[in-house]
Order: sequence, then C-alpha cells, then structure tokens
Amino acid sequence: MTKTLPAVLATLLAFSGVTAPAAAQQQSQPLDRIAAIVDENVILQSELQRAVNNIKGQYAGREAQLPPDSVLERQVLERLVLVKLQVARADGSGIRVSDEELNHAIASIAQQNGSDVDNLRQRLAQDGIGFSDFRNSVREEIITQRLRQSFAQSRISVSEGEVDAALAQQNAGGAQYHLAHILVALPEGATAEQIATGQSKVDGIKNLLDKGELDFAAAAVRYSDSPNALESGDLGWRSLDEIPSAFSNQIKNMKSGDVLGPIRGPSGFQLLKLVEVRDGSASGDTRKVTEFHARHILIRVTDQVSDDAAKARIETLRAQIAGGADFQAVAKESSDDTNSRGQGGDLGWFPADAFGPDFGKQVESVSDGGVTNAFRTDAGWHIVQRVATRQTDVTDNNKRAQVREQIGRRKLDDEYNRFLQELRGEAYVSFRSGDRAEGTAEPAKP
Repeated sequence: MTKTLPAVLATLLAFSGVTAPAAAQQQSQPLDRIAAIVDENVILQSELQRAVNNIKGQYAGREAQLPPDSVLERQVLERLVLVKLQVARADGSGIRVSDEELNHAIASIAQQNGSDVDNLRQRLAQDGIGFSDFRNSVREEIITQRLRQSFAQSRISVSEGEVDAALAQQNAGGAQYHLAHILVALPEGATAEQIATGQSKVDGIKNLLDKGELDFAAAAVRYSDSPNALESGDLGWRSLDEIPSAFSNQIKNMKSGDVLGPIRGPSGFQLLKLVEVRDGSASGDTRKVTEFHARHILIRVTDQVSDDAAKARIETLRAQIAGGADFQAVAKESSDDTNSRGQGGDLGWFPADAFGPDFGKQVESVSDGGVTNAFRTDAGWHIVQRVATRQTDVTDNNKRAQVREQIGRRKLDDEYNRFLQELRGEAYVSFRSGDRAEGTAEPAKP
C-alpha cells in the first residue's frame, strides 16, 4: 500500500507509528509497553516496532545498508521522539488541523491513488493499517509541515544581494553538486568533554570509511545524528551558493566519491561526501507563462463553520452573482479573505499555480469574465471570477524565484535542524526500550 501513496506519506507511514503491512507484522507482534516518555506524551513499543518494520520494508533488497537491529531501533525511536516534540510545539503555537481539513486531505490522498475514501479505507485494512491510526498520522504530518512553514516565515529571509550573487555565479557556468553528510551533533555550549567525545566519534567513523569497512550511506544510517540519517544522509543537489562556506571552497576541488572532513560547524562535526557533479549553468531560453487576472470569494471552514455550511454559503453567493449581483460588491461584503476583501476580492495577476493546483485548474476552466463553480481547497470554499489573461516573459523572474527558493531551502534546512536539536535538548525524555532504557525519567542528554 505504501508504494502507491505520495512520497510524503511513505515517510509519514514510516515514522508516525502507522501499522506496517501484514508481511512485516508477521516478524513481531506489537507489544503494549512504553518505549519512551517524551514530556507529557508516550511512544509505545508497538509504535516503535511498526516503524522499524516499515523501514526494513523500504530497504528490501538493500538490507546490508541497515545497521544492527539495536542501532536501527535507536535511530527510529529518535525520529519518533522528534515527531512528538514537533507536534507538541505546534500545538503550543496554536497550529491546528480541523476535522474538515483532515477529511479533505485524506480525500485528496485517495484521489491521487485513483480511489475514494471508502476504497482507501479497505485497502489500508487489507494491509493491516487501522484507519484511525492513518488519520492521526496524516494529521501529524500536516501539523509538522505547518510548523516548518511557520518557522520559515518567521526566521528565514533571502536578500536581493544573495540572489544577485548566485545568479552571477550561474551565468558564469557554475556547477551543481549532489551531496550526502554525516553529522555528529554537539549541544549548544558544548563542554570540552562533549567536544572531545564528538571528535573521537567522528574520527572513528572517518577511519571506517577510509579503510573501506563501511560505505558512506551505511555509516550515515548507523551513526549520523542528522534528521535525514535514515535517508543515508542524502542532501540532494545543491549549487555552490547553497553550500555552507565551511565546505564550498573545498568542494570545488573534490572528485565524485571524495569525502571531506571532519569539519566543525554550528551543529557539530560533519563529514560530507560528493556523490556526483553536473552542469548547473543558467539557461538562456526564454520562458513565457500564461498569467490570469482574477477575483475570488472565500468562505473558510473553521471550528464554528462546518464544511457543509461553508459550501452552502459559497453556493448561495454564487447564485446571487449569477442573478446579477456585482462580484466585487459581494466579495467586499462576504469574503473571509481579509487580504483581498477590501479590493473586491481582486488577486491581481498571477500564474496558474500561484495558489495551488486546485485553484489554478478552476481559473483555467472558465473564460475571461466567467465565474467558476464552488470548489474546495485547504483554505476553504471558493468561487473565482476570471477577469483577463495574458502571456508574460518570466525568464528573469523565474530564475530569480528559483535561486531565491534554493537559498531559502538551504538556510531553512540548516536552521530547522538546529531548531530540532534545541527541541530535543530541552525535552524531558525517558527511554524504556533498547540499550538506553532507564528506570525513571530524567532530562534528555544530547
């Protein structure tokens, strides 16, 4: 079943405690014991075992890359701890997912798999996945995504100067680098003893790599403290401006397969592998896109306004407009979008994908001057009036947007990983399973 779900849900199923496929369950029956206490929450042994089984299923045919069961269990348990901590922080920050939003997300998942919710429920049951567990996992995934988005909005910024410098480098024929890393984390304000311990650990890992006793991917899964350890430490493709300055100058002189480090960085000691290199030169091709000028009216779904009530309200407003009411006047009076309501719902000019694929499809489905049928997005129920259409050369704007996104993503990855380390270091965690099991809870040690 997990193979037919979107990639984000494959990760979700692996780490949110959703029941593993039946074949994996045969390896071990769930145990109703506590694996860890995380502040005021608990992780059950059955949750941990299911997540471990899912990881093993994802590595079918590549089992040699996995560490011993005790080490894998530790890595997976740490990931589950981070999920609990992020959900708790999001809850404390007022981030919520209503039942209506959750139902809409699950319906979208079913649609992406060529099914409906009832068939999805049946297919999950055939794979031994409880629907309530699945719903909870989807809710946690949405919550953690929103926490990350909120973090990005409040802490991450990219200046025009940074974009200019990156574009200049691309135009000069810059390369892109596929990287992987291993992190030996150090807490903020690490003591001399903690630094020495980290140095010893990373030197030992490097020694294993140099001797060929372990390949880099396997070492990352086994030893890395990074949140992407179970993805073999893969960092994907990055241009030079996306790579921290502590590494960038040296990477230019490396060959594919070379390993750099250890280098001490803000998060601890790192080993960085250059997997491969490709030409990342900026293309000179002209790119034109269709842009739309449109107005919209939004009725939000909230704890006080149900999905059915919001839908009924938006359909009533559409009927008024079809009967001759002015769209802008209705938007000013009734729209829940505070950003556009004062302008009669005017959204200005935008490409089709600016507000998500569902919104874009609806705008494309009508002619200039036409009004869409009522439709649902994560924001609520909409109707849209398409005002006009134009073709726009967005070559330069598109390049700048891509570069800005790349730089922002690099900054977000670095900052959010430090944020997760802070969450973990401040948390009250007691392990009741594995080689770190303890009798009573105590503040977690990095």
